[in-house]
Amino acid sequence: MAKFDFDEIVNRRGTGSEKWDGDATADLLPMWVADMDFRTSPAIIEALRKRVDHGIFGYEHVSDGYYDALINWFDRRHGWRMRREWIIYTTGVVPAVSAVIKAMTSPGDKVLVQTPVYNCFFSSIRNNGCVMEDNKLVYHDGTYTVDFDDFERKASDPAVKVFLLCNPHNPAGRAWTPDELKRMGDICMKHGVFVLSDEIHCDIVMPGYKYTPFASLSDEFLQHSATCTAPTKTFNIAGLQIANITVADKDARQRVDRAININEVCDVGPMGVTALQAAYNHGEEWLEELLEYLHGNYECLKEFFSENMPQLTVTKLEATYLVWVDCSVLGKPSTTIVEELKEQKELWLNDGEMYGEKDNPFVRINIACPRSVMLKGLQLFADYVNGK
Repeated sequence: MAKFDFDEIVNRRGTGSEKWDGDATADLLPMWVADMDFRTSPAIIEALRKRVDHGIFGYEHVSDGYYDALINWFDRRHGWRMRREWIIYTTGVVPAVSAVIKAMTSPGDKVLVQTPVYNCFFSSIRNNGCVMEDNKLVYHDGTYTVDFDDFERKASDPAVKVFLLCNPHNPAGRAWTPDELKRMGDICMKHGVFVLSDEIHCDIVMPGYKYTPFASLSDEFLQHSATCTAPTKTFNIAGLQIANITVADKDARQRVDRAININEVCDVGPMGVTALQAAYNHGEEWLEELLEYLHGNYECLKEFFSENMPQLTVTKLEATYLVWVDCSVLGKPSTTIVEELKEQKELWLNDGEMYGEKDNPFVRINIACPRSVMLKGLQLFADYVNGK
């Protein structure tokens, strides 16, 4: 019997939510930005309540307990044991990615990415004066794979200094296999390319698939990479602003630490620190039920599409709670589809172009919500697709 109620509809209107209050249209149903509509783990809420009851919120000292919680979580759930001295805390994965790019490149250098990919990668590269080099993922039969010949061609360019890996991949929904990661890593090591791995979605994996930390595959990979992680996607606590960068190589770590300070994202607050420890120490039971519920949502979505929108292709979801849908048969750019959905059906999805997918019109659907809410959104989408 389920202990946690993921079917509960929590009213987020009027709470300062970017997802629910960020548009003036009160009836708009948001299924776009990647935060969940579930209350977080009760263990986190209770820990935060106790911290609030103390009533003093000064500068935060990050204690041994913080590092122990993080290290033990990745060891226990993912088979990768970090060392405390490798870890640099910061306010979020996007600031972390930007800091590592700053640390490992000079203006004018190239950063290799694999589109379609998380849109903030583009601004992090641009804001550091670097140039994006694109190894486009290959879309075939409802999933994405790596064009390794093109990957090696791009990585061999002396101007490419960093490969920005998304593992698991947003929005393609891939949980990269160890073989795929090893092949990408071997190419990067061959050409002296530093690997920056955004692994924020690491805990959200569908049954039958597995997340593999890139740095866990070999000591060489560990020494030539930086891994960005956070409990924020996993436990729906993005607003608490906490993340970590794991860098084993001492020289690279010093450079990243310097960049964190230059960017002034070196201090974290008491709520994020408290929440991370509660999540990683006491949130596992909640997460297991969440994963089961999300998988149920995905299966429900596939059935709905099969019955109501069979002309659209739902990309295979191996990880994340973000479903990527091929809308090519509609004959419209994804930006047009999303705008028409907002105007005609009051449904808000993400368009594929923002992730660099310009060849085919895709939309991204966030299914981390009560099933009844998801079905309401899917019905609005079906009415649009079917001209109702």
